[in-house]
Amino acid sequence: MKIEVVTLFPRMIAGALEYGIVGRALERGLIAVGTEDPRAHTHDVHRTVDDRPYGGGPGMVMKPQPLLAAIRAASARLPAGSPRICLSAQGEPFSESAARSLAALPGMLLVAGRYEGIDERVIALGIDRELSVGDYVLSGGELPALTVIDAVARLLPGVLGDERSSAEDSFAQGLLDWPHYTRPEVFEGLAVPPVLLSGDHADIRRWRIERAIERTRRRRPGLIAAGKLAPEARRVLDELLAAEAAAEEHRGK
Repeated sequence: MKIEVVTLFPRMIAGALEYGIVGRALERGLIAVGTEDPRAHTHDVHRTVDDRPYGGGPGMVMKPQPLLAAIRAASARLPAGSPRICLSAQGEPFSESAARSLAALPGMLLVAGRYEGIDERVIALGIDRELSVGDYVLSGGELPALTVIDAVARLLPGVLGDERSSAEDSFAQGLLDWPHYTRPEVFEGLAVPPVLLSGDHADIRRWRIERAIERTRRRRPGLIAAGKLAPEARRVLDELLAAEAAAEEHRGK
């Protein structure tokens, strides 16, 4: 997969991608990430990329000419079918399903804005989609761009050492992840749940999904309310709800 990032801080992107799973994927040629600096497309001695907003107000706005020129230059290096994405608080929420849809594409361009925002004409002329990584404000789009790259890269074939990892991560079943344990069997008085030591893979699978459902109902009930559970998770949830209803009815008698 080929990825381009339009950013005022190319070294911030390159430096963060040197490590971990994404770093190894880059070394193996499974993904390629390039950058384009809007400052390279300015025409004044100060390499100006921002200016005061029309209508007044605080902060500065990224100028359309250098930013759009950078987007077009970076986009020209990408294969056909690569969307131009702006990381923005106004964008649609980035999710696991969005990551999976992007992972199926040959490439993508990510625009990391700065200052108070970017000139709206850049959105109209050079952006296909806006994505938000959460309902909060950051000082720039570089960290959201890195988030998207990391989430998408780990879904690409061959990036993870075990392909089951992405299938069993949080949100893969529409749920939060289940609890994980490793050696030692007892640590500071807390023991690993016996089912994980049983060797019964069916029981272990059931326990994990039940714990994931329990955790999701407690911490993120909206995920279940959204109705996007995988069939296996939906079946287990229905069984748990039926058992809870039966127990409640029994207590009421």
